[in-house]
Parts: sequence; C-alpha cells; structure tokens
Amino acid sequence: MLVFPFSTRYLFGKKSTQAINIISGVSVLGIGIGTAALILVLSVLNGFEDLIKGLFNSFNPDLKITLERGKTFEQDPAEYSALLQTANVRSVSAFLEETALLEYKDIKDFATLKGVDTAYALHSNILTKMDEGVFELVSPLGFQAVAGLGIRNKLAISIDDPFARISAFMPDQKASLVQPFKRRSLIPAGIFSIQQDYDNRYVFVDLGFMQDLAGKYGLITGYEIQLEDYGRKNETVDAIHKILGSGYKIADRYQQDAAFYKLMKMEKWVSFAILSFVLVLVAFNIVGALWMIVLEKKKDIMVLKSMGMKDGTVGSIFLTTGLWITCLGVLLGFLLSILFYLLQQRFGLVPIPEGFLVDRYPLNLRLTDFLLVGLTVTGIGLCASILPSQKASRLDEPIRYE
Repeated sequence: MLVFPFSTRYLFGKKSTQAINIISGVSVLGIGIGTAALILVLSVLNGFEDLIKGLFNSFNPDLKITLERGKTFEQDPAEYSALLQTANVRSVSAFLEETALLEYKDIKDFATLKGVDTAYALHSNILTKMDEGVFELVSPLGFQAVAGLGIRNKLAISIDDPFARISAFMPDQKASLVQPFKRRSLIPAGIFSIQQDYDNRYVFVDLGFMQDLAGKYGLITGYEIQLEDYGRKNETVDAIHKILGSGYKIADRYQQDAAFYKLMKMEKWVSFAILSFVLVLVAFNIVGALWMIVLEKKKDIMVLKSMGMKDGTVGSIFLTTGLWITCLGVLLGFLLSILFYLLQQRFGLVPIPEGFLVDRYPLNLRLTDFLLVGLTVTGIGLCASILPSQKASRLDEPIRYE
C-alpha cells in the first residue's frame, strides 16, 4: 500500500522541470487518443457488421435446407407438413433456383431465377425491401417477376411499361437442335434492393413457373424456414434432422454467408492489431516520462533506500506511476469515444457519400470492446513501464549534500 502514495505524488506533484509535466500530459493524451481510435474503429466495424447482417437477414431465412450432394430433390407433401408442424417453426417455404438468360427490349443478361411459393412473401422481410412496385408473382395477366435493383439497371427494366415483357430462356432437354431453349415471358412487377450481391443476381418468380421453365416438375432446391425463436435454432435443427434423415444440409444465418462473416472478423482483428502496434509506438512517451521522473527523483530514491526500502518496492513505485499514466489515458480514451459516438449519432460528424444505404458511418459500442481495449492498452503501458522501473530499482549512488 506504500506504493500508491509515492506513485501519485511523483506523477501529480510539482516538478523542478516543467517539461516533465508536459511529457506526462502528452503521454496521457497519446494513450487516450489511441484508445479512442481503437474503440471507434471496432465500433465502426461492428456497425457495418450489424448493418450487413440486417440486410442479409432480409433475404436469408433463419434456416436453409439443401442437399449435401446434388442440386434438387422431389418435394414431398408429407415431409413439408412434418416440417411445418415442428416446434419453433413459424413457416416453411419451398424454392427452386436456376440460372437463366433474361432479355428485355433486346438487352440480355444472365440472372438467378428464384422460384418461391406463396408462403415466402408472408413470412420473409422482402416486402420491406421493395423499391418499386409490389411483390406479386402471379396476376390475372400471367406470371410476374420481381427483380433486384442491379438486374433492373442492367436490363433497363421499367415496371411502368404495361406492354414490355421479360423473356426467360433455359436449355430444353426435349427441344430440337433448331430451338434448343425453352422460352417463357414474365411481367415486371417490382424491384427490390437488399445488398449489391443479391441485387445484381436474383429475380424472384413463382415456383410453378420456375419448375416449368427448368423442366423440373415437382422438384425443388430446398426449403427455407423461419423460426419463432432464433435462439432455439439448435434444438430445431436436431428435430429437422430426425424428420429428413441423412443427406441434407441445414444452414443457419451465419453458415449461409460464413465466408463473408469470417472476412469481416478478420478485417476487424487486423485493424485492431495495426492500431495496437501504433499504441506500442505511443507508449514510448510513457518510457520517456518515467525516465524523466526517475532522474528527477533520484535523490528521493536513494533516501528511501537508505531508510530500508527494498529495490523491488522502489521499482513498484515507478511501475505504478506508469500504470497511472496508462489508466488515465485509457479513461480519457473511453470518454472521447463515448463523446464521439453521441455526436455521431446526433449530428453525423462523419457522413458517408450519397448512394450508400446510410448517410453516416454506423457505430456500435460494445462493452466487450471496452474491456478488450482497456486490457490491451494497460498491458502495453505495463510493458513500457518495466524498463524505467528496473532502472529506478537499480540506482545505487551515494547521497551528496551540498
């Protein structure tokens, strides 16, 4: 307990040289800015992760059932009914995905046609992501299509033109060499916007239309399941495996885009490592400040040693002084990061250029990030304080009185 009074006095007490106070203040400020930068970078990445997860969840179901091997399987009404009656299952939707060539007013491009049944629109979040038109796949005039924003732009689709149609082409196994493709027409009914990859790739159509175009009558790619409580997904997955048996793959939200989420995590920790290295450089200010304090208090150290204070205790005094500098910097960094968060949420200090989904950088402060950054910066400060504290403990010069 003797260490704390000495360490606080050496840090906050009056110095013979004003430069020591300045260096100590710069050390605290540097640690504070570095800490705030670490927390804010992590919070920005958290914000983008949450934003993109929300976008993905507008398209991806809670659970997606597909074959482990193969592409399509026969839709079984009894199997569908059993899935729908499974505990914690809110809805079940069958789907069939195939790549097709689309043509609209002499403009051609490839897209993934996703045939879905009527249950899809009732329980998914796709209705909230409609930019234009409506999500209706069947009308009295015929089958309709709801295209992604990217597909709309590439094909120059207009839902306001009542006479233009989208032509969908797929290989026809029963066709002749003269006409090897099966062609069906679609009425443009709506445009959705979720995320660039989905917008540039998908067009929603009716499941029966898709089965007819692909020549896969009664076949589906899989089932999409929405849950009552996503937190109970593991027990639901076990129940579904008992119904379907082996040979099926059940992917949750994370597993459906596992590569992307791993990339986000990697980016987060790489950014953390780079900024931590910058903080290591900033920590040299602590070394300089402690060296100056050791030189300033050299006579005090020798007096304390002559009174019986052990070398380890002397070293602990200056080690604690370094930790004081570090902790003050950490607290300052916490306050700066919280202040910036509040200002960003209120005024949007750092905006995002037009054309993005949000108008300002999203921030998401997490307690775990504060704990992680606090421990990391404290560890860096502790390591930076070791050398000066060892120097202080090894001082062994006679006291000279003038």
